[in-house]
Amino acid sequence: MQWTDKHLLLITGATGLVGSHVAEEAAKRGIRVRALVRQSSKIKFLQKLGVEWVSGGMTEPFSLKAALNEVTHVVHCAAMVGDWGDPRRYHEVNVTGLESFLEAARECDTLQRFVHISSLGVYPVRDHHGTDESSPTSTEGIDGYTKSKVEAEGIMTHYVDRENVPCVALRPGFIYGPRDKTVLPRIITRLRDGKASYIGDGETKLNNTYVKNLVDAIFLALERNDHIGEFFNIRDETLVTKKEFFETIARFGGLPLPKREIPLGAAKAIATGWEFLWRAINMDSPPPLSQATVKFLGYNLDYSIHKAKKELVYKPQVDFKDAIQTTLEWYRKKGRI
Repeated sequence: MQWTDKHLLLITGATGLVGSHVAEEAAKRGIRVRALVRQSSKIKFLQKLGVEWVSGGMTEPFSLKAALNEVTHVVHCAAMVGDWGDPRRYHEVNVTGLESFLEAARECDTLQRFVHISSLGVYPVRDHHGTDESSPTSTEGIDGYTKSKVEAEGIMTHYVDRENVPCVALRPGFIYGPRDKTVLPRIITRLRDGKASYIGDGETKLNNTYVKNLVDAIFLALERNDHIGEFFNIRDETLVTKKEFFETIARFGGLPLPKREIPLGAAKAIATGWEFLWRAINMDSPPPLSQATVKFLGYNLDYSIHKAKKELVYKPQVDFKDAIQTTLEWYRKKGRI
């Protein structure tokens, strides 16, 4: 596909980790970009890139219609993220928000492609050794964020099948890279405070997904007109163990290495207790250990990307060593490590 001035790319979540990198790459390619942003969002970065913007929310029909005017391509990154929060709020933003967006998108005559960013978390809570897209998703035993992602995929499928909205979904794993404000800062803080622990022996695989590799996959999906309604697992070429991941960060930042190993069964029981207490006292901040964290750190998270390689010609360009080096250098420059 050749991008021209007749194309207009709309990005939701453009001030977040993934959306900001999509906007940055689009600007490099000379693509016209529009962002749908909340009134409270800081948009200085987007303005420097020459991105036009529309102020509004995912459940506001008027702003959605304005944002979609003359749009040919959409990357939907906006989501409420995190491993702790009110399930109703996750549903409102991630499910109802997507439904409202797709309802508006089905009336957009210029729309050619809609890329929805989902998550590898939609698969069942267990060890994964090469799980591919033929494996069913599950809403059992998962956190509010992940459950909302499963439900959102169902909404997308409905609009593809019933309303002919040209959607495709990518399922990235743990996304890391410069400008991450969610997971890595918490990991760095726990390492610095000596509170980081391995769940099990730390030898299980992480589903690491460097943000720039994900952005490459997004543009590969954007620039096609086939595979409508399909899902693609996305991760780095080479996975690292949880131990390799923590030790790399600790050594780079001169931080203490984790010394404790908590058995998986014990970690699940401890997380259950913390979550019960946190709900009882209506805490907004995450508990010291949650079931989502146990899933992230305790299980083997190796998912196949064969389909993306074959059908999208996805080739992760940046390996973990270079990616984490770039990421941690960014944190160091920002005084965060």
